[in-house]
Amino acid sequence: MSVVAAGGFGPSTLLRLGRISNLPTVWTNVIAGAVIAGGTRRASEIVPVALAMSAFYVGGMYLNDFFDRAIDARERPTRPIVAGEIAAGTVSAIGFGLLAIGIALMVPFGPAAAVGGIALAGVVVLYDVWHKGNALGPAIMGLCRALVYLGAGAATAGHVSLALAIGAVVLAAHTAGITYAARQESLDTIGNLWPMVLLAAPMIAALPLLARGWPVPVALALLLVADAAAVWLLARRSAPGAVPRAVSGLIAAISLVDALAVAWAGGDPWLVLACVTGYPLTRLFQASIPGT
Repeated sequence: MSVVAAGGFGPSTLLRLGRISNLPTVWTNVIAGAVIAGGTRRASEIVPVALAMSAFYVGGMYLNDFFDRAIDARERPTRPIVAGEIAAGTVSAIGFGLLAIGIALMVPFGPAAAVGGIALAGVVVLYDVWHKGNALGPAIMGLCRALVYLGAGAATAGHVSLALAIGAVVLAAHTAGITYAARQESLDTIGNLWPMVLLAAPMIAALPLLARGWPVPVALALLLVADAAAVWLLARRSAPGAVPRAVSGLIAAISLVDALAVAWAGGDPWLVLACVTGYPLTRLFQASIPGT
């Protein structure tokens, strides 16, 4: 299927294609990955990594629309490509270009970071090409988020520690649960809710560390409330739009997963707070630019 834009596209189209409202969750991923790995906290290194991961995320969102355009024509006709706001070729070029920028930004941090960037770009493309009708789709998306942790750790610490690998697996599980819910969004319904247990992975992982200090139980409580509110929406589906609202809330809660990860890694309380702030910031942005 090929759709040609009827006219020039504006900033609104570009922002919606990139789901940029969700970017705070990527930035908090970078903070958490760096803290867990024991890497540098210097802004001069954290900011370029955050920019790289932002490029991977936005590029992946562009390619998601590019590869899904035939399905969107049937299920989501208001998406920018099928609505004729922008040409499919333009979206593809921007998407792949952003992935290339992400890799280029990771290269100066050394071989481990460069390999992590290449791996992330490859998994992003794999997901975008193969997620529809693929039972492994949620796991692949979870791997994308896990690679943000691993890439941030490799860039700021120069290596991937066991603690960082564990944190990446936990984040991947939570993300897979979100992706399962998101796959039902076009139908505004959800089937069997059992995969939602994956959302509990960060909370279960944090339980043995509750005595480490007040940031851990506080972050745990915030994540529990946010996830429970979203799952309640999914279970009830009391009104049209309940599933998209729930999915957007779960995406924002990724920042709270990061806050919990920073807390159980012994990070400074102000870094925990920075990650917590990602949740309301994402929700604020989602009010103007849909996160799904």
